[in-house]
Amino acid sequence: MEKNVGSMDRNIRFGAGAVLLIWGLVFKGGFLLILIGIALLATGYLNFCPAYKLIGMNTDKK
Repeated sequence: MEKNVGSMDRNIRFGAGAVLLIWGLVFKGGFLLILIGIALLATGYLNFCPAYKLIGMNTDKK
């Protein structure tokens, strides 16, 4: 897997993912928010976004 998520994008994903995950857990019933939060955290951690790959986008500065 080649990296296609840059550092700024990664930080935004971590922040948004954490907020959505916590929001979904605190306000029970937010299963979709939890899933989206986990997906954002995972793509930030892996530095790879499958959606970016599909559309040919790359925010990683080499």
